[in-house]
Amino acid sequence: MTDSSSLLHAALEAAELGGRIALAKWRAGILTEWKADGSPVTAADRAAELGIREWVARHFPGDAVLGEELGETPGSTGRRWIVDPIDGTKAFVAGVPLWGSLVAVMEGERVLAGAAAFPAVAEALTAAPGEGCWHNGSRASVSLVEDLGTATVLTTDLSGFPSAAHRAAWDALARRARVSRTWGDCYGYLLVATGRAEAMLDPVLHLWDSACLQPIITEAGGRFTSWEGEETASGGSAVATNARLAAQVRALLEA
Repeated sequence: MTDSSSLLHAALEAAELGGRIALAKWRAGILTEWKADGSPVTAADRAAELGIREWVARHFPGDAVLGEELGETPGSTGRRWIVDPIDGTKAFVAGVPLWGSLVAVMEGERVLAGAAAFPAVAEALTAAPGEGCWHNGSRASVSLVEDLGTATVLTTDLSGFPSAAHRAAWDALARRARVSRTWGDCYGYLLVATGRAEAMLDPVLHLWDSACLQPIITEAGGRFTSWEGEETASGGSAVATNARLAAQVRALLEA
């Protein structure tokens, strides 16, 4: 059985591979298509996911794969690789560098390892339970900010809130914080894990968006829950904070 340290490095290798494939097509004028849910997809998304899938098939034969663009391939080992080849495709097609390639390894509902590669800004994160969170080879830690009035809080897209209650909760948090920005998608979680922001919230996420983020945030010393407060990577939403502001953010969301 592969240990958590090995999976930590494997997830990073897979994410960095996907990132390199996508980066080769970034700012290259590739055609953008629009899916039924209104999100964009490009040949770079598909090529990056295919490259990761082929890598998993070589190195972990028998493992299942679930990817955003190419669906699910069943396996026989009980492990499943969760792949978002380009998280932040809207940024990608606009030529903005705040996108990443995300990979997680799961067994049931438990995330065994996660990694996020950001090739356009030369950054990468990887983590596994008990193994720490690592940023470009150095240990990553959330900030020690404990006053919401000096905090930076982030979300992906103000137009993406599914209800007035979700938007009201975000507005309440943003009013209390010193800085609120939409440096969103996976890049916002990188900022929290490395201590450059204190909270990142998304009211709607898919598993391929969130799976790798749970160990990244928690192993960096932060808190990662669903919007409803459940400690899970599969909650369909995410609230990531440093440890010292977790209770304050939770109280605002529940108010």
